Amino acid sequence: MAFLHYLSIPNFFDAPLAISSIPSILSGFPISFGLTAVSFALSLILGLLLTLAQLSHFKILHWAARGFISFMRGVPMLVILFVIYFGFQTAAFPAAVIAFTISSSAFVSEVYRSSFLTVGQGQWDAAYSLGLPYRKVVRKVIFPQVFRISIPALGNILLDLFKGTSLAAMITVSEMFMKAQIIAGADQDYMTIYIMIAILYWFFCWLMTIAQTTLEKHLA
Repeated sequence: MAFLHYLSIPNFFDAPLAISSIPSILSGFPISFGLTAVSFALSLILGLLLTLAQLSHFKILHWAARGFISFMRGVPMLVILFVIYFGFQTAAFPAAVIAFTISSSAFVSEVYRSSFLTVGQGQWDAAYSLGLPYRKVVRKVIFPQVFRISIPALGNILLDLFKGTSLAAMITVSEMFMKAQIIAGADQDYMTIYIMIAILYWFFCWLMTIAQTTLEKHLA
């Protein structure tokens, strides 16, 4: 491993330290992945409910959903995280899941809404002409098309959410960025560790992008 010293830049990047820190940083990956998976799955469900509320003929549901979405899109995720964690005295991991879910659901809902509008009215009319109730029309006819159309935009939300899990370190959740901060503090070399964690986040986002592209091709 002596060749790693040739990759180092004095007072900027310590290659041996960067490589040796990878196992410790990755020990926080299960938490980062868990936060992402749970929050994204819940945001897909909540986002769909918000979209249906927006498209509802009931004005109260429509405007309540619009108000919620507008607020969540306009408030930083970190602020929402702090409100839930400090304001409601919620445990760290559940607070992160709740904050990431409700914040992401607003963006998911807007993606769904725009995708719903791309499905022609003829699709709805044809489904209703078969005698299907509204619930089945949405579940079996409209939503499968909406989901396929939404995949690229949902993929971007997923990437942002995965990167955003680093904010959970602010409330002591031991995800990857928290592990990186501990190592950086112990070795007093913040630049090296921050460059390393940036590379790791990019690597996992690249893998998710490949998975997204594969899914798009499969559903095409």
